[in-house]
Amino acid sequence: MSYIPFFCFCLTAGLTMSSSLRILNEQLNCSQPGLDHCRMNNCTDEHITVPQPNAPNGPEWDRVHVGVGMDKHGLVPVLNVTWKIKSDASIFSLHGSEISILDESTNESMCVQFSFTLRQQLNPSYSKWMFSLDGVVVEPGHTYMVSVFNFPKPVIGESRIRKQITVPGCVDKSIQTAQMCLENGSLWDPHMVTAVSVDKKHKQLTIIVGFQATEYSERYQVSIESHGFHDSKNVSKGNRTSLNVTFERGLWQLSQCELLLKIQPFFVRCNNDCWRPEKIIDYCPYYPPRTLIIKATVGLLVVNGCLAYLLWRTACKAPVDTSSSVAKEKPEDFQVQERKRVLIIYSLDHPLYKNIVLKLCGFLATKCGTEVILDLLDSTRLEVLGSIQWLDWHRQQIENSSDKILILCSPGVQAKWKAICGDKQVFLRVDTCSPMGDMLTPALSLIVPNFIRSASFEKYIVAYFDNVCSEEDVPPPFNITVRYKLMKQFEELFFRILGTEKHQPGRVNHIKGLSEDEYHQCPSGRALCDAIEAFQAYQLEHPQWFEDELLESPEFNFGETSFETCDQPSTFTNLIKYRVPDFSQVFSHVKTQENNFTEGETALYVTEKL
Repeated sequence: MSYIPFFCFCLTAGLTMSSSLRILNEQLNCSQPGLDHCRMNNCTDEHITVPQPNAPNGPEWDRVHVGVGMDKHGLVPVLNVTWKIKSDASIFSLHGSEISILDESTNESMCVQFSFTLRQQLNPSYSKWMFSLDGVVVEPGHTYMVSVFNFPKPVIGESRIRKQITVPGCVDKSIQTAQMCLENGSLWDPHMVTAVSVDKKHKQLTIIVGFQATEYSERYQVSIESHGFHDSKNVSKGNRTSLNVTFERGLWQLSQCELLLKIQPFFVRCNNDCWRPEKIIDYCPYYPPRTLIIKATVGLLVVNGCLAYLLWRTACKAPVDTSSSVAKEKPEDFQVQERKRVLIIYSLDHPLYKNIVLKLCGFLATKCGTEVILDLLDSTRLEVLGSIQWLDWHRQQIENSSDKILILCSPGVQAKWKAICGDKQVFLRVDTCSPMGDMLTPALSLIVPNFIRSASFEKYIVAYFDNVCSEEDVPPPFNITVRYKLMKQFEELFFRILGTEKHQPGRVNHIKGLSEDEYHQCPSGRALCDAIEAFQAYQLEHPQWFEDELLESPEFNFGETSFETCDQPSTFTNLIKYRVPDFSQVFSHVKTQENNFTEGETALYVTEKL
C-alpha cells in the first residue's frame, strides 16, 4: 500500500501539465497599485489547510467574456476572467487565489495560482480588490468550466465558485475575425447571381452561375440538382476574385421546375465540411406551359389516389396479428443481444444517498435487465469471505468477461481517496452503522493499480449523480476517462455497459425509456427519481450535510446510539467480523453455491444461504 501516495502525486501532476490550453502573455504579472509581492505560478496539488474559522471566504465573479487577441500567427479567440475579493475581515487571512479552466470537449485543463497578501480590505480606489486572467486561448464551439477559490483552504470543504462558458461558433461577430475563423470562411459572402435562358428550338436549358471567391479557398464545386438529376463542376480560383460556371441540360432531363444550386468551398481548416450556400432556381417562367404534361400528371395522381384508397380498405378488413402488435409496442427499439453484469463501487455518504444507490440497482435490474452486484445485496457471502476477498473475487470474474465495474463518485469517495493519499482519515456515520463497514477504501486499493492498465481500462465506468454530487467529487486518477452525469447521460452509460456505442457511423442508437426525460415513467425509474429529489431537498436544507456525517473516530458509544444516528440500530449485532482459516475451502464452497442463483428470474439478488 505504500506505493499509492506516490502514484496519486505523479498522476495528478501529470494531468496538470498535459493541457494544451495556453495564455497569450507568457510573462504573467498581477501587480497593481497598493498590492505588494503578487506572483503568478503554475498550480500544485499541495495546499495548506486551516480550521474553518481561520479560512478566508470565497471570491465572487466580476465578469467572464470571450473576445479576440493577437497571437504571432494573427487574431485568436481568447477567454478573459475577472473576479473580486470580498471585503470582510477574512481578507487578512487570505494568501492568494487559484483559477482553473477545463475544456469539457477535450478534457484538457490549465491552472494558474495567484500568491499575494492583502493588508487593507479595499484597494487605493476604495473598491474591492480585483484580479484577472486574460488572454486564455480557446476553441470556437467548445464549452469550458471556470472555477476560482481562495487559499488557504479550510480542512473540510472549500468556497469555490464555478461558471460554465460556451465559446460561440465562428458565425458570432465577437470572434469571426479570428484567424482560424477566417480560414473556415467566417466572412465569406459569395454574392451568388444566376442567369437562365431557354432554347425552345433545341429544347435546351442554360444556367450561368456567378459568385465571389475568397482568400482562404483555392477551389470550389458548383452543383445543380433536382429530383433524379445531379450535375456538378469544379473550378479553381487562380488570380481571379469572381468566378463563373455554365450548365447546359436538355429540358427532357428535368422533371421539375425548381433546381437547387449549391456552392461548396474548400477552406484551409474545414476542408470538405465547410458551409455551403444554396439557392433555388425556377426555370419554368422562361419556358411556355406544357399543357399535355400537366394533364398527364394530374391523371396519374388521381389514379394513384384511387389505388391507395382501395389498398387501405383491404388492409382495414384484414385480421390483426395481436402478437406482432404487442412486440412492436415494446419501449426498447435497440435489441440487447446479451445480458450484462455490473459491479457497483460507491461510498455510504448518507442514508438518503444509500437509498439512491439501491434504487439505481433496482432500475438497472428491472428496466435494463442487468445483473447487479452490490455489497448490500450480498451480505452473507461478504461476511464469510471478508471485504478484500469478496471484492477481489468479483473483480477477477469481471476481468475474465465482458462485464463492467461502475464507480459512483460522491464527496465520500473524494475524501477517502485523499485519506489514502496521506490526508486525514475519514469516518462516516453510515459506514459505522453498516455491517459491511467501509467497502470503498479496500475497493480503491484494488482498483486504482489495475485501472491504469490499458488492457483493463475499458472495464471501468466512472459516474456521479449530477443533482446531488459534482465533478469535483471525482478523484484525480479517474479524470483520465469519461465521467458520466446521472441521470442526464444514463443512456450513454448503459450503452457502455453493453459494450457498444450510442453514436455509430450512419446511425444513432436509442433505447426508449432511458433518457433523462423518460426514465422516471416506469415504476423503478420513478422510485429512483424520488430518491434523488429527496436527497437534493435535504441538501438544500442542510448545506453542511457531509461535515455532519463525519465522525472524529470509528469508536461508537452504543449506549447513547439513537434511531437518528443509524437507520437500523439492530445491525450493531452484525458488526462482528468472521475469520475463515482456509480461504480455499470458502472459494470452493462459494463456487458450488453459485449455481443456485437463478439469473432468469431477477437480476437483483440477495444471497442468504451458503
